[in-house]
Amino acid sequence: MDRNLALEATRITEAAALASAQWMGKGDAAAAGRVAAEAMSKVFGSIYFDGLIAIGKRGLDDSGILPTGQKVGCGDHPQIDIAIDPLECTNSVAFGRANAMAVLAMAPRGDLMAVPDIYMDKIATGPEAAHVIDLNASVEDNLRRVAIAKGYGISDLTVVVLDRERHQELIARIRSLGARIHLIPDGDVAVAIATALPGTGLDVLIGSGGAPEGVISAAALRCTGGQILCRYAPLGNDQKDMAKKAEISDFERIYRCEDLARGDEIMFAATGVTDGDLLNGVRYRQDGATTHSLVMRSKSRTRRFIVTDHFFEGKPIY
Repeated sequence: MDRNLALEATRITEAAALASAQWMGKGDAAAAGRVAAEAMSKVFGSIYFDGLIAIGKRGLDDSGILPTGQKVGCGDHPQIDIAIDPLECTNSVAFGRANAMAVLAMAPRGDLMAVPDIYMDKIATGPEAAHVIDLNASVEDNLRRVAIAKGYGISDLTVVVLDRERHQELIARIRSLGARIHLIPDGDVAVAIATALPGTGLDVLIGSGGAPEGVISAAALRCTGGQILCRYAPLGNDQKDMAKKAEISDFERIYRCEDLARGDEIMFAATGVTDGDLLNGVRYRQDGATTHSLVMRSKSRTRRFIVTDHFFEGKPIY
């Protein structure tokens, strides 16, 4: 893939972030998600490539913008699969909480695994401990292994867990080991990536969350040398029905980064909407706004944090 697509990907996530950040704290998650998808769709239409939404928008509205299977772009090559979340953590925007981002991953056609919108058990960490985590091992064993690989004690580990009722036993077991816990209210993409980057203070993510987010996280971690392990764990009859429709029958199989995001031509981009563990949120000014983005490529292992000043007079899309 042309490396210039990485910058185009950032333009797409910046547009979604700028549009949705205007809804921060206004209590309307559906509206925030809708305007993010609309802005993302407009920029997709200006990019010369043959894009296919392999993992599309999910959310509270039924606007039909950027669903799975939609073609995007204005060219006939290269053929690219795209996994998107125009607004990861819609509730975080609606209620003014942390870690909302606009995100996407790109790879050559067929290299992003198609998954239904059901839950997966997950564990993610950075390159130092990527080789020691194991979804079949206990949480206690995994945290001991990560601590040894990182060269410090369990009490110094910071473990990220979604604050959900289904995780209460998991949280109690982590506490019994003496590890530190960072509870998050929504979304796990930002923190999964943060476990693989220096200076974030986060060491490992454990728990269950959305399968589409697992693929997007895997694409990002392919660019960092980190690892995420996932296993389907549908919750409730609706998710079990979706798994059946997707012909998923093996609920013991563990998927690695290399299964979810294949090949060596993966690109990832994210722009912060609200302040979070990975990125700063949008800052508005009288004449525009400033965004904070991350763009990465698996082939070169480069990661660029980009601070962009936008002047709205020259950008009518916003």
